[in-house]
Amino acid sequence: MSTDATEQKAGAAIVASNNGNADESHSDEVRPGQGGGAGRSKEGSGDGKTKPAARRSRVSNEDRRFKIFSGTANRGLADAICEHIGVRLGETKIQRFADGEVYFQLLENVRGADVFVVQPTCFPVDQHLVELLIMIDALKRASAGRITVVMPYYGYARQDRKDRPRVAISSKLVADLITTAGAHRALFMDLHAAQIQGFFNIPVDHMFASPVLVSHFRELNLPNLTVVSPDAGGVERARHTATKLGCPMAIVDKRRTDINVTEVMHIIGEVKGQTCIIVDDIVDTASTLVKTADALLEQGALAVYACASHAVLSGPAIERIANSRLEQLVVTDSIPLREEARGLSKIKVRSVAGLMAATIENIHMETSVSALFS
Repeated sequence: MSTDATEQKAGAAIVASNNGNADESHSDEVRPGQGGGAGRSKEGSGDGKTKPAARRSRVSNEDRRFKIFSGTANRGLADAICEHIGVRLGETKIQRFADGEVYFQLLENVRGADVFVVQPTCFPVDQHLVELLIMIDALKRASAGRITVVMPYYGYARQDRKDRPRVAISSKLVADLITTAGAHRALFMDLHAAQIQGFFNIPVDHMFASPVLVSHFRELNLPNLTVVSPDAGGVERARHTATKLGCPMAIVDKRRTDINVTEVMHIIGEVKGQTCIIVDDIVDTASTLVKTADALLEQGALAVYACASHAVLSGPAIERIANSRLEQLVVTDSIPLREEARGLSKIKVRSVAGLMAATIENIHMETSVSALFS
């Protein structure tokens, strides 16, 4: 990820849509697949801008060896991915028994096919995880040739080590469940900890939302930029963004006192007179984000923006962001934005559907995935 020219080349092949909000759906109704073919009309996005036309795909809609299916976690993103590639979303039947058990049935033949299952494990996390496992099992028993799990957001990623006595390493457990269910490979976006890839005994592709987020801030053309990592663990992510934007970087030294409770300690780097961009992977309760923004402004920052790949936005997060001194929070549609957040002008959504579509195509065509980001 060294030169702007390479990034522009990747961007031309990727096509990122603005404000591609996906509708969250968790009901127990039958959900047949919805076509996303190349001939599908493009509707305007929520901010009045028109979605770009789908690029020419290397995968034909008649390619019976290539199929994409989706659970209920983020059907909107799956539809958008299919639209970019120019294929139809696979037809399925997902229902729930009276006690909440998941019933899943494939409504088309997948024997010998290269199958991709789009399912982030967002809220409700356990429900969507079990749904994913059942989908994988159904595909395996239907003799799918290869099953690739596409998880734009990997739930339980923050529990990747024993940081206290007698706790579980849940991200490893989830990796074992996905592998045991029958997945042959996995595709993730912006894992909370990159070493989670090592928890899998199957091939893993790790993609990044940075091309989409960097493109957004380039369009804003903000003056005197400084990229800020909200903690030591995000330094590599922040450094990459700072390199792409051609600006310096600062780090916030924070201490976590409890689950979802952090205390900002001090800032390493010069932020006085700068426009700061906080770069993170997850915004959960937004406590860290708001405290970091306050600390930067107290140190003389002119304005504070933020971006994150996954807008979890739990509990009081939306209220905190609305009342914060943040100018803008930019997130992706890796998981559906909560209804309350869609009306908040401070939160902007950039779609990663084009980026994920290009990655899925490269996996299917067995060409380089890293070339999209290098």
